[in-house]
Amino acid sequence: MPSVTVTVRRKAGLVVPLSVRRQAGIKAGDRLEFKASRGVITILTKSNNVEDEYTSDQRRMIDREIARGLEDIKKGRVHGPFTAPEATKFIKSELKARAKKPKLK
Repeated sequence: MPSVTVTVRRKAGLVVPLSVRRQAGIKAGDRLEFKASRGVITILTKSNNVEDEYTSDQRRMIDREIARGLEDIKKGRVHGPFTAPEATKFIKSELKARAKKPKLK
């Protein structure tokens, strides 16, 4: 593999030459992770897969909340979808209905 040398500038980011990006298979839109240790910088491509963005605990929490939302839909505990005028009408009717209910002390 041919060597490529670049000069680091004080006020500019580091530029990875196109030939190096091609050899590494890096293309526009790719996410990169940089690791530095003892004078060596390692650049790794990161998956654009959403599954990789969360820990297993975070993924379980997200899945649990999605399941709760789907259960609400199945049991009819949701309203909408609405257009903006429909949403306004619905909210006003809900406020009127709530105002008529006796207040608990």
